[in-house]
Amino acid sequence: MNDSSWQPEPVPAGPAYDAQVGPHTRPMPIVPDAAGRDFDDREARDRGAASHGGSPFRADTPPQEPMPSPPPPHAEHPQDSSPPPPKKRAGRDLRAAIGVGVGLGAVIFASLLIVKAVFVGVVVVAVVVGLWELTSRLQEKKGIKAPLVPLAVGGAAMVIAGYVRGAEGAWVAMALTVLAVLVWRMTEPPEDYLKDVTAGAFAAFYVPFLATFVAMLLTPDDGPQRVITFLLLTVVSDTGAYAVGWRFGKTKLAPRISPGKTREGLFGAVAFAMVAGALCMEFLIDGGAWWQGLLLGLAVAVSATLGDLGESMIKRDLGIKDMGTLLPGHGGIMDRLDSLLPTAPVVWLLLAAFVGTG
Repeated sequence: MNDSSWQPEPVPAGPAYDAQVGPHTRPMPIVPDAAGRDFDDREARDRGAASHGGSPFRADTPPQEPMPSPPPPHAEHPQDSSPPPPKKRAGRDLRAAIGVGVGLGAVIFASLLIVKAVFVGVVVVAVVVGLWELTSRLQEKKGIKAPLVPLAVGGAAMVIAGYVRGAEGAWVAMALTVLAVLVWRMTEPPEDYLKDVTAGAFAAFYVPFLATFVAMLLTPDDGPQRVITFLLLTVVSDTGAYAVGWRFGKTKLAPRISPGKTREGLFGAVAFAMVAGALCMEFLIDGGAWWQGLLLGLAVAVSATLGDLGESMIKRDLGIKDMGTLLPGHGGIMDRLDSLLPTAPVVWLLLAAFVGTG
């Protein structure tokens, strides 16, 4: 409402007003009360008019406008009306994530305790599914046709060769896989040939070749303990980063790549992994020492974080959140292998340096 409607009425000049109310009677003036407030004495005038037989209502008097209701408290103090800050929540379904994680852990540990070859088969299945997810997303989002058949066959051969013949067998299988990709792609038109085979070589290195080091960890007599150490340290690192980052995280680690990661979370990953590494080297690895576990845990925390950031970079380039939907609460297989794949060669190399490969 306009402020002018709430100004007092002017008092017209002239003789005193007649108490008799008639058609030419002018309105009574507005008189200030003892407190200094202005009020309209129309009620008293109307009572006088009624005593003289006149009508208490005037046709030329406009109706009173209703007083506005007082503004709510938050209107006077807009800063008080700001909504409370949202509570921190996990970005995934934790129940589904925990259930799937426990199920995968049970399969892995059961295969390790039964026969080593069974665990190698689990690694091969994970590699083939991961290659399928990666090549599918590349084709959907970028139009890159990395040939899946030679990658899947060569990837499986790579893991098995690494388990049977060690690093030498893994390198030979890697070279043959890339060669098969080059030849396979020649059966299609030459357009985008270089782009497709480059993506195929990258996929062969990123998924099966790095996974080969997991199979190589299994080769020694204490191979199951080495694999358990590798898996445990990676999971503990991720858990420490999540727990500390969710509770105390404020400073972004790499906001352009992964806005959810913080430096505080990285410190949590390092602390958790170093403690777990000292315990694993002392009680699980033959000939290991606790101080070696501290170094191993530090290296795992760094490599797992870099692996996670690396896949986040790929997914941002592709414009996707997850590589797949196979695992409820986790995304795809590649979303679980992101920190494991680059960590496997780091753990294999450090364990070989600390306690050998025999």
